[in-house]
Amino acid sequence: MNATLRAYADLLRIQFSFAWPLLFCSGYLLAIGLSGTVIWADLLKVALIGFFGFEAGLVLNDYNDREIDKKSAGDNRLTCYWRFYGTRPLAEGLIPPRHALILFCLFTGIAAVLILTLPYPHSIYVLLIMAYSYVVEIFYQEEKRIPQVFPFPQVIGRTDFALFPVAGYICAGLPDITAALYFLFFYPFALAHLGANDLIDEANDRARGLRTVPTIYDAERTRIWIAGFTIIHAMMAFLFATRLGPVPVAGIASGLVLLVIANIIILKGKTPDAALKALPLFHGAMVIYAAGICAGTLLAV
Repeated sequence: MNATLRAYADLLRIQFSFAWPLLFCSGYLLAIGLSGTVIWADLLKVALIGFFGFEAGLVLNDYNDREIDKKSAGDNRLTCYWRFYGTRPLAEGLIPPRHALILFCLFTGIAAVLILTLPYPHSIYVLLIMAYSYVVEIFYQEEKRIPQVFPFPQVIGRTDFALFPVAGYICAGLPDITAALYFLFFYPFALAHLGANDLIDEANDRARGLRTVPTIYDAERTRIWIAGFTIIHAMMAFLFATRLGPVPVAGIASGLVLLVIANIIILKGKTPDAALKALPLFHGAMVIYAAGICAGTLLAV
C-alpha cells in the first residue's frame, strides 16, 4: 500500500472504524425500538454521522497532540494496537498537520450536514453534543499536561465517549430516562477502558510529562481504578437492562463476562503486557453491547 495511504489508515485507526457507527447506531436503534419503525435510509444516515463524527474526533486528537507525541520512551505497544501500521503520522511527519486539520474540518462538516437533516429538535441536540465532545477532547488533552493530584481531565474528558451512543439515541429520541441510563451504563466503562489504555502506555506518558491515572497514582492503584469502575459499570448494567429486551440483555451479560476476564488478567498479570492482552476484551465487550442492542430492534422488524 502507498505510504501516504498507510499513514491515513493509522490516523483514522481504520481497523476499528466499523465500531463507531455500530455504537452510534445502537443508541439510534434503541430509540427506534421504543417508539418507531426502522427506515433503512435513515439508519444508513445515522451510521455515517457516527462514522464521520467519531473519526473527526480521532483526527482532532492527533492534531492537538502532534508535538507532544514526538516525545516517547520507545514503547510502541499501544500505538501498534490502535494503528494498523504502528505509526503516529503527524508526530512522525508522514502527514502535514494542515492536511489533518483540513480532514477534521471536512469530516466535521459532513457529519454536521447530515445531522441538520434530522428532524428538529433532534438535530440541535446532536449538534450540541458533537460540539461539546470536541471541546472536551481538547480540554482533556491540554489539562493532562498540567501537574495535578486527581485525574479531573480524565473524569471530565471521558464524558464525550459516554455521550456518543446517547447522541445516536437522540437522533430519534429525546433526552429521557433511557438516554440517561445508557450514559450511566457506558460512562464507567469509558473510565475503566481509559485506565487500561493508560496502564499500557505509562512509560510514554511519563516521558511526555502527562498526568494520567498511573502517573498521578501508580500502576497498582490504576488496576484498582479499572476494577472499581468495572464494578460500577456492572451495577449500572442492571439498571439499564430494565429498559431493554432479552437480546440486548444477553449481549450485556456476555460483555460483562469478557470484562470480568479482562480484570482478572490485569489484576493477576500486573504488567503493561497484561493490560494489553486485556484491552481487546474491553473492545469486544463494547462491540457485543452495541450489536446486542442493534439486534434487539432489527430482529423485531
